[in-house]
Amino acid sequence: MLGVRWLARFAPRAALLFLALLSLLKQPALPSQTQTQAGVRLIVVNSQADLSAVLARLKRGDDFGVVARELSLDATSIDGGYLGHVDPSTLRPELRTVFASLKPGQISQPFRLDQNYALLKLLPPGEVAHLQAVDEERQMAIRADSTLHFAPDIGGFIEAGSVYLQAAKPPGWQQDLRAACELRTEADRSALKRVEQFLAPANEPTLINSMHLTPLDLLNSHFGLGDFYAYHGDMAKALEQWQLAYKIALTQVSRAVPLLEETLAIGYLHKSEMENNVYTHPGGRCLFPMPPGMHYQNLADSQQAVRHFLNYLALRPDDLEVKWLLNLTYATLGQYPSAVPQQYLIPLSAFQSKQRVPRFVDVAPQAKLDLFGMAGGVIVDDFENNGLFDVVTSSFDTCHSLRLLHNNGDGTFSERTGQAGLADQLGGLNILQADYNNDGCLDILVLRGAWELPQRKSLLRNNCNGTFTDVTAASGLAQPATSTQSAVWADINNDGLLDLFVANENGPLQLFLNNGGGTFKDISHSAGIDRTVFAKGVTAADFDGDGYVDLYVSNFKGFNLLFRNNHDNTFTEIANQAGVQGTGKSFATWFFDYDNDGLPDLFVTSYYMSIEESMRTYLNLPHQAGTLKLYKNLGTGAFRDVTKETKLDLLFMPMGANFGDINNDGYLDIYLGTGNPSFASELPNVLLLNNEGKSFVDVTESSGTGELHKGHGVAFADIDFDGDEDILTQIGGAEPADAHAFRLFENPGNDNDWISIRLVGVKANRCAIGARIKITVKNEGRTIRSVYRTVNSGGSFGASPLEQHIGLGHRAQILSLDILWPDGSTLPQHLTNLPVNQAIQVKQFAPQYTAIKRRPVRLGGAARPSAERLALPEPQP
Repeated sequence: MLGVRWLARFAPRAALLFLALLSLLKQPALPSQTQTQAGVRLIVVNSQADLSAVLARLKRGDDFGVVARELSLDATSIDGGYLGHVDPSTLRPELRTVFASLKPGQISQPFRLDQNYALLKLLPPGEVAHLQAVDEERQMAIRADSTLHFAPDIGGFIEAGSVYLQAAKPPGWQQDLRAACELRTEADRSALKRVEQFLAPANEPTLINSMHLTPLDLLNSHFGLGDFYAYHGDMAKALEQWQLAYKIALTQVSRAVPLLEETLAIGYLHKSEMENNVYTHPGGRCLFPMPPGMHYQNLADSQQAVRHFLNYLALRPDDLEVKWLLNLTYATLGQYPSAVPQQYLIPLSAFQSKQRVPRFVDVAPQAKLDLFGMAGGVIVDDFENNGLFDVVTSSFDTCHSLRLLHNNGDGTFSERTGQAGLADQLGGLNILQADYNNDGCLDILVLRGAWELPQRKSLLRNNCNGTFTDVTAASGLAQPATSTQSAVWADINNDGLLDLFVANENGPLQLFLNNGGGTFKDISHSAGIDRTVFAKGVTAADFDGDGYVDLYVSNFKGFNLLFRNNHDNTFTEIANQAGVQGTGKSFATWFFDYDNDGLPDLFVTSYYMSIEESMRTYLNLPHQAGTLKLYKNLGTGAFRDVTKETKLDLLFMPMGANFGDINNDGYLDIYLGTGNPSFASELPNVLLLNNEGKSFVDVTESSGTGELHKGHGVAFADIDFDGDEDILTQIGGAEPADAHAFRLFENPGNDNDWISIRLVGVKANRCAIGARIKITVKNEGRTIRSVYRTVNSGGSFGASPLEQHIGLGHRAQILSLDILWPDGSTLPQHLTNLPVNQAIQVKQFAPQYTAIKRRPVRLGGAARPSAERLALPEPQP
């Protein structure tokens, strides 16, 4: 597809914003005419200081491959920057241009690659001879986009991000959450004012005559201003600017016409959604397929969207992305599939579940979970030690505070943000919980700066009285500010104190050792984990069964990392040897025992911003990018890729994700929140049912959980204590105009048995993160089997309760419970005579469990359950 890369360059001293857009229409990759395939090495760094260090090393004669291995942040650093034996026509445009200027043996001048600095070396034939070719999946991460159809950037995320990036910033702003909010607000306001003045109709003759702007320059400027309006939700003004760009395209820049047709169609569809209040009151109107008979009330904008989508398809009839968006728009009119032109129809059968499950219903409004916001994280857990699960959410919006919704115990929630002292905790794309100081109360970690500029974390200590205190600076976690959304708590040395592993974007990974007393020590370098990648997910588990927790990092710009614990506060990276490197573009990840064989397996999603590739999944067409990955633990220190045999060779666009057991059969299912910042990226979130560890099947349509808008933090929790796990998810995009209501999909239930287990460590960390649970169960008519869980909060984006809800199957009898605590123990704690269909608490070393008394409630209000304050051990010294 012919596309435009709308990248705004904003200089603080300039009077204009989009005059200097790096615009021009992106051309298809050209076949190589003067160069054949050649070996190439690459170095990528993310600062001028690092670039200077690289150039100094090369100037003194150091080998390019050695420098790449030591200093490059690209995934190819492990191979000395070697990209393989490549055809220049398959490279990204900026790489292809540099490649063309080199002779064998030469090193390029520094050039920009995305937001980084890069150098290329064209290898002489003799140096290539002894190098092995890089495998196909790594090549995919650096090839041109000519083989993949990426969603167009509609919605202003790039423009707004560029303004924020270039705005003058006072010293210390990264540590001051209020200053970051005010800085961004003022940058947006002043930039918009300048661009509006620049593009005023009266100025157009001057722009053309005295400033020598081309029609394409004007087209790009109107497009950029339209995107900026769209970012803030003023769709009428956005469409006005895009119409001006469209008129220029029709008469003077014909190659831009398809893009403008699609842009206008997407703009009208988004306006239709806003006019019909589907973001604030979604109900079934944000699900795909919509329930029968449902459609929007105000149809004019959807009809305009159809007109422009059809105009586009008249020019590009095979475009799967626009076909899907056309089908979706007809659904808003109540005319899908009947009115869709046959040649563009994506049949309903493509989305129907091959296996049926009972239908979930969103009851967030009834439960008074009146949350509305942009992309963000979610925690569901008991922050008051009263046996009830509260809800905490965060927001990508730098001016939006955390929110704490207190569980009233009657099926409803009430706002406690201000009383809890959280109103000044602004921004944060992800949050997670742990009892880092072993006082028996769950604390909160807030992660900020993902996709944008570094900002400090927040460690919020739970004061055990309904309030929190920001102890980030005192704990040693405030400096340096980083760009991150992913971290994991784990006791790396079995001393009973939870340590913190933080995976940053384009910055060194960080490992903080818990000193006790509320402080941490940064041991990233001495531990051997301070690699620089574009980390998007992180998880921890003792994958090799040696009693020490290991760490895994997903990488959006290269291969993933697996750090094996050496038992001495150091780690060795072994992803290649273990066979778990991913696809080159990864996102959410976790360890879980999908087949209940007692070994932690590894799941990791790919992340390609392509609607077309998702449609290929639904239509059973071959993919052009890497799929989800499931790696089965072989118990030998290595894994086997079982993606295809478990039917997970699927490609969606997953961001938020987590796992739980929706039918209480003892096997863990998966929920994926999909999307990217573009308004174009509307795809159903996905629920995948685990069929007894043998395969997974998409049950989204029958479950009614296919929310179309951006899915972020996801948690599984039995929020109403009726014995099954509900799905809670923060919905919303990266722009204010893409904010959305929170979803609580209530599980309709089943007749399988279950048990919920809350562990309390004594020698081990208090909240028992990392503890391994084995339940031996006998089901009627079946042989004895075991169900396994590890205490954690689930996926790397969104946090389920640390209390483990475990499905047992039909007519179950628990024969025994074994707990291997994360304190170096080799013998498990063994209990028998456990009940089914009840919540219990187990304290380390205690011979018996304690019942947690609860009664189910109806979400939206019913009789109050008899929840009692749990009898927790006294705080440890």
